[in-house]
Amino acid sequence: MPEGPEIRRAADDVEKAITGKPVLDIFFAFDHLKDYESLLKSANILKVETKGKAMLICFDNGYTVYSHNQLYGKWYIRNAHNYPKTNRQLRFAIHNEEKSALLYSASDIEVLRNEEVEIHPFIAKVGPDLLNDYVTADELVERFKSSRFRRRRWTALLLDQAFIAGVGNYLRSEILFVAGIHPDLRPMDCTDQQLKKAAVACIELMWRSYEHKGITTDIELAERLKAKGAKRYEYRHWVFNREGKPCRIDGSEIIKFKAGSRRCYYCPTCQSKES
Repeated sequence: MPEGPEIRRAADDVEKAITGKPVLDIFFAFDHLKDYESLLKSANILKVETKGKAMLICFDNGYTVYSHNQLYGKWYIRNAHNYPKTNRQLRFAIHNEEKSALLYSASDIEVLRNEEVEIHPFIAKVGPDLLNDYVTADELVERFKSSRFRRRRWTALLLDQAFIAGVGNYLRSEILFVAGIHPDLRPMDCTDQQLKKAAVACIELMWRSYEHKGITTDIELAERLKAKGAKRYEYRHWVFNREGKPCRIDGSEIIKFKAGSRRCYYCPTCQSKES
């Protein structure tokens, strides 16, 4: 599943392609949305926003198209009406005279009045989006310490979109590694220093991944490894997808385990329970 940084980059591409020029045509694959096609193709697009893993395409006639890629959704930006060769099913398309923004495989698509956006079930419950909402590290620490979240294990908490929007599987492992927190712990088990490091890691890694197309390691380290011929998967992360490989900090073997049926990775020394 794409995480917050991937959805934000997709939104940037969609916004660049479809704002500033009149919408000439709209396509919805689902019958219950067909009536909106004529309504929306007479409007202009004001902006494209994200809330975690959801995308919001805002029209100037008071309507917003909500979409969530879920596991398999994928956006394509093409020259107008130039469709990619793919076995995916087209679910939603916006066309202007130059470009087409095409959403394939996603099934969670809705058309909302602008006043309905904030009360949409996903939007209403989702936590702060660190790529769109101004949130300080201190504010995140207070969130970690709140009675709502402090007793929950980090591995489950970081995947809860009501906690922080847009964090997914690779960011979970990377945040805990950078913060030096063992994945079995809860916020209430951590020192103030660990909580502050976790807050900073949430913000910095979310932005680093967004700005550098999924890279969460130190950028200078990634560049050095790339210059030596390393492939992208070899320099992209600190611990995620690196089972059995040496920790980039102290050389310990990276461990993989299942947390909530999804894989998680950590360094047993950098993230010791006693640290």
